[in-house]
Amino acid sequence: MDRRIAAGRIWFGEDESTIPRGIIFLDETSDQVAISVFEQDRKAASTDMRNLMGEIVFENPKDRRVLARWLRLVTGGTKDAVVLDFFAGSGSTGHAVMDLNAADGGHRRYILVQLDEAVDHPHYDTIAGIARERLRRAGAHARQAAGLLGAELDVGFRSLHLATTNMADTLATADDLVQFELTEAVGSVRPDRTDEDLLFQVLLNWGLDLAEPIAVEKVGARRMLSVADGALIACFSNEVTDAVVKEIASRHPLRAVFLDAGFASDAARINAEQIFREISPETEVRAI
Repeated sequence: MDRRIAAGRIWFGEDESTIPRGIIFLDETSDQVAISVFEQDRKAASTDMRNLMGEIVFENPKDRRVLARWLRLVTGGTKDAVVLDFFAGSGSTGHAVMDLNAADGGHRRYILVQLDEAVDHPHYDTIAGIARERLRRAGAHARQAAGLLGAELDVGFRSLHLATTNMADTLATADDLVQFELTEAVGSVRPDRTDEDLLFQVLLNWGLDLAEPIAVEKVGARRMLSVADGALIACFSNEVTDAVVKEIASRHPLRAVFLDAGFASDAARINAEQIFREISPETEVRAI
């Protein structure tokens, strides 16, 4: 104690009512308080980008090392943070998150938002296109650098595009519908939308994770989308048979969704609901 007091490593309060405490300096801790200012040469970010992409594809990118340092500080060191960059640019933030995960085995995720702003480049049409390619290359590089542990490193990402609703505008008065138009007003889904378009709207409506794995299968020549190992199964075929319904019900998904127009009649849809009640009553069934 005498040595610690002499070294200034004991803190005493104002009087004898306080308890003495040991003093630990910041440089002796694993998590230091961030300093107010530090310097980093901006050229390093451009050089790093050129080495990764093989050419200069984006002027003045953010430095991924600076971002990684900042992200570690503001997230308190948690390895499961979700990072949002609403002005993604070339994808530096996503690259930084990959670096952090590769360094400490974390499971941080990132959301990058970027307009499809056109660029004058022979290989890329938009800034978003540059970001996607950068993330692919950064992920491959991170796995290679991780060696034997690279196979366990999750560097995948899903690219989504903002669009209008998949549902067709069916609001019209009786006077607006002539006989020819009536035949075209039956479907509730826009004709130019894919099964994946419909699936992601369902995921959004149900509040489900957009990053869950999706498997595509064929059941009775009908295309089936299975989300999160069968937690949700969707079949948006224009003709849903009882055999398809029974196959999906036999897998006992938590949720099942079909295209309303896929049922030949109201009776067919009611019959599908009855099949689920008998085989998988726990499944929540919807039709869009």
